[in-house]
Amino acid sequence: MNLAIRGIDAKIELGDTFHNDKHKDLKADYIIANPPFNISDWGGEQLQDSHLWRYGVPPSGNANYGWLQLFMNKLSNTGTAGIVLANGSMTTNSGTEGDIREKLITEGAVDCMVALPTQLFVNTQIPACLWFLARDKNNKKYRNRENEILFIDARKLGSMVSRKSKKFRDEDIAQISETYHNWRNKDGNYEDIQGFCKSASMEEVKDNNYVLTPGRYVGTEEEEDDGIPFEEKIATITENLSGYFEESITLQERIKTNLTKIGIEL
Repeated sequence: MNLAIRGIDAKIELGDTFHNDKHKDLKADYIIANPPFNISDWGGEQLQDSHLWRYGVPPSGNANYGWLQLFMNKLSNTGTAGIVLANGSMTTNSGTEGDIREKLITEGAVDCMVALPTQLFVNTQIPACLWFLARDKNNKKYRNRENEILFIDARKLGSMVSRKSKKFRDEDIAQISETYHNWRNKDGNYEDIQGFCKSASMEEVKDNNYVLTPGRYVGTEEEEDDGIPFEEKIATITENLSGYFEESITLQERIKTNLTKIGIEL
């Protein structure tokens, strides 16, 4: 129904992607996927010898790194995939996952990582991220990115639409997508923005033990100078603290007096 509403032609099959692939010959230029997070009952123990595991056999108790490799397998020679996964996929070393992530990185499969804000999905409170995978980061369509990964920290974007739900505004989506396209395109004029995006070298990622959390690379936002001299700030803080201490002493004496009235001596 979703595809029909948008006028998109599609071949939809009912089946299990891992165990009964209905699209065996598919090689896609673009893949967009939102697989179930951290699914444990995916039958991984029956797929130990699967042809999908180019980067390593994923643990049978979590399909996250099975999904990543499945989508890589389905890409054309110049294809790109965007996948939503749980945040834990960026740092996990459970079972073989850390080794698989390292191989995905060192063999150039990881193009961009985006940290998403919480409360973005109505069906789960698990923090999520976006993985952008590329089959060939030097395919001449875009600039050569073989020695780089783009990190985007979008956790501060979006606005609350209810007490429990957040939504990206059009300008938020544009900011993320334009940052990625400017970084990827030959004439994109991309620039790092502290606290939001960073194009990190493979050496930097290696130095961070192949952890893909964007916050580790983009740093914190630069604070705007409020024009108040440091000495003046310290004097204000000291004056405020002095007042708080005096108030604390007054409250202590008042509490002692009230306790004495009911027969409690401190």
